[in-house]
Amino acid sequence: MRAAVVTAHGRPPAAAEHPDPTPAPGQVLVEVTAVPITPLDLLCASGTSYFGAPTLPYVPGVQGVGVVREGPSHLVGRRVWFASTAGMAPGDGGMAELTAVSPADLVPLHADVPDPVVAALGLSAVAAWEVLQGRARLLPGECVVVLGAGGVVGQVAVQSARLLGARRVVALARSATAREAAARRGADEVLALGDDDEPTALAARIRDACGGDGADVVVDPLAGVAASAAVLALAPGGRLVNLGSSAGATLAVDSAAVRSRSAAVLGYTNNALTAERREEVLTTVLAHAARGRIGVDHTVRPLADVAEAWQQVREGTARDRVVLVP
Repeated sequence: MRAAVVTAHGRPPAAAEHPDPTPAPGQVLVEVTAVPITPLDLLCASGTSYFGAPTLPYVPGVQGVGVVREGPSHLVGRRVWFASTAGMAPGDGGMAELTAVSPADLVPLHADVPDPVVAALGLSAVAAWEVLQGRARLLPGECVVVLGAGGVVGQVAVQSARLLGARRVVALARSATAREAAARRGADEVLALGDDDEPTALAARIRDACGGDGADVVVDPLAGVAASAAVLALAPGGRLVNLGSSAGATLAVDSAAVRSRSAAVLGYTNNALTAERREEVLTTVLAHAARGRIGVDHTVRPLADVAEAWQQVREGTARDRVVLVP
């Protein structure tokens, strides 16, 4: 079969011939139709992740979409989303024509949403929805602030906040393209992030954008200065949920600001979700996507272009989420 194969840590995979997977007992064989290039794929392939360096060669792809070709009769022929431990444990992932996965890592797809859109949304969309509903417990009428709002998590968070009853959604993003994406997805106000941002001044801008009372919920995939400022901008009872560190390894938590407002700084990871909850959230998000209520900017490219596409994602020159189709 054709697959994207990593042969050296830190280098992009190349499209090449690779042995067909042989499902282990209990696994199913999936014919892959769409698979995204995600930050986790890049981290694992770098050989520097907290999971350890993966054994080479291997096929990356921690999630994707396809059709079950071999397995229990009730699954064969089913269109599914799948998760993989490629790069985190021995074995190959979804950037190939075929992949073998556990039935526990499948989510049957019912919504009328194209496979590349499902792949583009995937676990990033699950995280955005669950941060708001499950972790921050967003209440109707609250003001939501979304940092890094041009990415997949950010775009979905802007739309999900509205669907979950937010009174106002404020987006922050660095590039003009990202800010345009956030506005197009329904943010009430979009603020620019810059290299010279100072936390106190940025916090004042956030509070003003929320109407003066501050942010009730902050979705934070960035950390760094923007998150530090957002802590200062929390309203009484406000909650900041961090789910990433793309702008820095740390964020400063002002003790007085948190104490005086009975605010909270929380963490989130999809790894804490049960398979049942993951399926529930993904199914909910895709139902909204089928009705045109949730979407995400993405680019579809053939698997043969994986090396170039991977490099663009790694360098940050890809305009949006890249989805490969075998």
